[in-house]
Amino acid sequence: MIYLDNAATTWPKPESVYQAMNDFARNHAGNPGRSGHRMAVESERRVAEARERVARLIHAESPDQVALTLNATDAINIAIKGVLRPGDHVVTTHLEHNSINRPLAAMAETGFITLTKAASAPDGTTPPEEIRKALTAKTRLIAVTHCSNVLGVVNDAAAYGSLAMDHGALLLLDASQTAGVVPIDVQAQKLDLVAFPGHKGCFGPMGTGALYVRSGLALRPFREGGTGFAAEHEMHPEEMPYRLEGGTPNAHGLAGLAAGLEFIEREGIRKIGSHERDLALRFIDSVRRLSRVTVWSGRAPDRQIGPVSISIQGAEPAEIGARLDREFGIACRPGLHCAPGTHRFLGTFPKGTVRFSFGYFNTAANVDEAARALAKVLGD
Repeated sequence: MIYLDNAATTWPKPESVYQAMNDFARNHAGNPGRSGHRMAVESERRVAEARERVARLIHAESPDQVALTLNATDAINIAIKGVLRPGDHVVTTHLEHNSINRPLAAMAETGFITLTKAASAPDGTTPPEEIRKALTAKTRLIAVTHCSNVLGVVNDAAAYGSLAMDHGALLLLDASQTAGVVPIDVQAQKLDLVAFPGHKGCFGPMGTGALYVRSGLALRPFREGGTGFAAEHEMHPEEMPYRLEGGTPNAHGLAGLAAGLEFIEREGIRKIGSHERDLALRFIDSVRRLSRVTVWSGRAPDRQIGPVSISIQGAEPAEIGARLDREFGIACRPGLHCAPGTHRFLGTFPKGTVRFSFGYFNTAANVDEAARALAKVLGD
């Protein structure tokens, strides 16, 4: 199998991730923070390590600003529903994943908030000036992707952060495609809220994620329950990170996430991102030469990372994806990629595109084989 679906989840993981999860499950799987015996204490240490490594990854001031979540969707819902109030105005874009689209659409449908989608540029970015145009006196939140999961082009997070701060609004950055691949500095970029999964660029397992919350910003809890902290009080703790965490965490997964983040620290995030960019641009250069192919990605090469989307005239994306899998053992992802607004923007709705998404463990040989397979499918 040549796995080119890393925007959905990275595979394979570093060997250390598998080892960490196996060791935890066999030797340390007590309930973190819920008991005082050695297994529970070690389990809590592994959870704390994951939190600390997440904080280092994004340059948070303190690990206490990091709530560990189930995934990016969970983190985004905690953020959106924790800060918005009746009558608030929200600015988002046409390029969002449904993890942002759907909670905001539901709130707008009931009249809880009003919602404006800022215009995007032909290269797949959303210029800060377009967001500025959409702001009103009631704008409470700007919710925007750091990188389109369809196009793989990275937006200017620092510009969004400055814009939000100047306007007195909050910025929620969906870093699902960039965490672990593109440097993020929440302090330098003036970011209020950052959400991302553990199972993509951070090389952790599914069922893990994180939400960064700027110091001084108090979100309403999304859920209440046991935390292993201040159990004598009937009300849920107000202190971070317990404020946003309730119930037993996925400690097995967090042990794996910690190992994935350690791998990133060893390899270097710029090295990882550069490798993915080089593979994506190599693929774009190859398939642009094929007949009937429209390449939607790569229009801002300096901002390109792993995901690359193409359309093929006269062919269904699902058919192309199935043939590549069946005949050549190449895993890619056809369809809408949970981002229907992006496909409306491109004009590829409702069938979508064929997305190839390159990861750190892919090679130039994988890229070339995928391009050759696509040429054979098209008869070129």
